[in-house]
Amino acid sequence: MNSFLLLNSLTIGLNMHHIKTPYYLIDKAKLKNNMQKIQRFKELSGANILLALKCFATWSVFDLMSQYQDGTTSSSLYEVKLGKQMFGGETHAYSVAFSDDEIKEVLAYADKIIFNSISQLNRFKSIASSIPIGLRVNPGISHSDFIIADPARPNSRLGVADKDLLASVSSEISGLMFHFNCENDNFSLFDDMLLNIEQNFGQIIHQMKWISLGGGIDFMAKDYPIEQLAKRLLDFASHYAVEIFLEPGEASITDCASLETTVLDIVSNGMDIAIVDASIEAHMLDLLIYRESAKVLPNQGNYPYQICGKSCLAGDIFGEFRFEKPLQIGDRISIQDAAGYTMVKKNWFNGVNMPSIVVKELDGNLHVVKTFGYEDYKNSLS
Repeated sequence: MNSFLLLNSLTIGLNMHHIKTPYYLIDKAKLKNNMQKIQRFKELSGANILLALKCFATWSVFDLMSQYQDGTTSSSLYEVKLGKQMFGGETHAYSVAFSDDEIKEVLAYADKIIFNSISQLNRFKSIASSIPIGLRVNPGISHSDFIIADPARPNSRLGVADKDLLASVSSEISGLMFHFNCENDNFSLFDDMLLNIEQNFGQIIHQMKWISLGGGIDFMAKDYPIEQLAKRLLDFASHYAVEIFLEPGEASITDCASLETTVLDIVSNGMDIAIVDASIEAHMLDLLIYRESAKVLPNQGNYPYQICGKSCLAGDIFGEFRFEKPLQIGDRISIQDAAGYTMVKKNWFNGVNMPSIVVKELDGNLHVVKTFGYEDYKNSLS
């Protein structure tokens, strides 16, 4: 059986080929490297870093992440609860809309709460008065290559857009959240947008005690001027006398995990097609939503294949990649960068089994921390 894709460094301790595929493999050494970069950025910028649970919520590695990040931010009751119970630190509660039957439990776990609208603020401010209250602001500008993820898209429901209305309730809140980036690796663009926000909302920001600038700032990108970003945030915090929070998701876990799969069949229809025991629809849904290819390395050689999932969806395609040798049934293929928006979005489409979750510890040992089976599938339905 051929073996591809630089697997040798991952076979310390329990051999990867002893673990049944498919499975997500989280490499703690790579994760720690990201965390150390975040620690350096915190020291340079003075900013607080909260993990965005909407992107990554695999709590089996929170023991490492919580040593470097200050807490979590959420989008729902369950995320608030998970953040407080399993991560600790500062727990921010945000939701596009809280319901009457969940707000008391949200407040029991939250250190700060951020409402999406003035109507939600007015509805719940009395019951929430025991903790700091913030409002999400829609600044009318944003960076996103995808309209589906653009928080300032036309007619967006995300945040308060009317500056006068915001000013009218500024005395009732202590913080603001501006979430206006999505995979933005351009510091100059971030700087320009932040300047625009200052010009439009500066007077209100001066009245606040804390500001969240959201997530989507790709300061982990190669050659990103992290010192410039840090100085910009430090100057912002000093000028407005506010505490700064950032909410990275993918920036925290980029390149820290893979989806390990096995070739089940090889067919040909205009090109060679390898079918693996995973599914982009069920296991890497974000790539399908945004019509992006998965990442397989080193992606070079004289043998091209389309790698496809095993669901019945015609477009269940991970992408087209090149290999140095012909693929064979039983070969392992490692889909890279499979942490962000994967495990939190996995689903039971077609009844295809969910991948196990495996952690490669800092000492090199592999631990299977979660498996799924038929009972999980059955119990997810009724």
